[in-house]
Amino acid sequence: MVQKPDADQMSWMRRLIRQDGKPAVDLHRIGRDHLGRYAFRQRPRDGALPARRRAEDRDHESAHSATILARWTLSRWLEVRRFVMRTHLEHGRSAFAVFLLGAVILSFAALVGVAWVVGLSALIDRVVDAHGWWLAAAFGAEVVAYLGYIAAYREVARVEEGPEIPAGDAAALVSTGFGAFLMQGGFAVDLHAFQDYCVDDREARIRVLGLGALEYAMLAPAACIASILLLVEGSHHPNDGITLPWAIAVPVGFLAAFWAVRHRTRFRGHGGWREGIAEALDSLHVLRLLFVRWRRHLAGPLGTAVYWFGDIFCLWACLRAFEGGSPGIAQLVVGYATGYALTRRTLPFAGAGAVEALLPFALLWTGFPLASALLGVFAYRFFNLWLPIVPAAIGLRRLRRQPVPA
Repeated sequence: MVQKPDADQMSWMRRLIRQDGKPAVDLHRIGRDHLGRYAFRQRPRDGALPARRRAEDRDHESAHSATILARWTLSRWLEVRRFVMRTHLEHGRSAFAVFLLGAVILSFAALVGVAWVVGLSALIDRVVDAHGWWLAAAFGAEVVAYLGYIAAYREVARVEEGPEIPAGDAAALVSTGFGAFLMQGGFAVDLHAFQDYCVDDREARIRVLGLGALEYAMLAPAACIASILLLVEGSHHPNDGITLPWAIAVPVGFLAAFWAVRHRTRFRGHGGWREGIAEALDSLHVLRLLFVRWRRHLAGPLGTAVYWFGDIFCLWACLRAFEGGSPGIAQLVVGYATGYALTRRTLPFAGAGAVEALLPFALLWTGFPLASALLGVFAYRFFNLWLPIVPAAIGLRRLRRQPVPA
């Protein structure tokens, strides 16, 4: 039921309707004007909307560009990482050529830098007065050094019922490991080889660490004894800052290693850094067996001693060629060991650049003239690094062709 409007409501409606029947007030217009004014107040000013859109587009493009750059950087990093992690058997000829070129640049830059310190005239005087026949003796000593290392290499693999590596394969591994075209160093070659010959990867890592420990186990005592002799003699070349660390740290280090290797089982099976310590201590155990069972594994320590003797004699002969006089043996051993803080088999590119930069100054600190030291190191590295590239390339070719041992 619809209720009829009362008198007041009828009067209010009559005021809204004019006599011509049209509304006195356009209600629709009121609504449109009100909405129009509201919309006008909310509408951006002229040019604000395009500016806002341009800013949003720039932010979107910047975020998109940053995402693309991050993805590109990550992909390049992964490619570099995969390239670096490749073994010597996976790199191609072009990669080895680049590595060799890098080694040449590093070595040349180091020699030029030291030569700039020495002066060209001093170097020319030494070259004019050189005794070239000593260089033939240096070449022969380096050949002997390689033979000694091959014998030690096979013995480290054989200790504690390990694999028997054929002499030809050992020669290929040793020569390749000393090559200047290895970015990861020679121990990467050794690790790959022992992984093929050994039962598991852990045993392979232990034997590689044992090989490195055997190198230092023969060189460090020699430097220690030479330092003690120089301290007893009261020699000022080298000074106490070089001889005292060798005289003190080596005995303390051997005692600490002897104590730690007896507790190596405590670190096994825990993973992480403890497993790393366990492998290092197990490598010292391998080193201990080489000396304890010396009748069975004499070739290990003896071969390493022959290697160091041949390499040090090579440097001595090269220094003699440019110095004329006979360098002191104790000073030479200390300077050699100081210059080889890391052996060349552990360093990338066989230590190219690092040895040329450090060894001349180490010899200078032990009393050798820097000009003679630089020329001697230059000749020494020719026999020690660059000439062995030929057998290293031959050894690498053999390693690529041989099947994986069963």
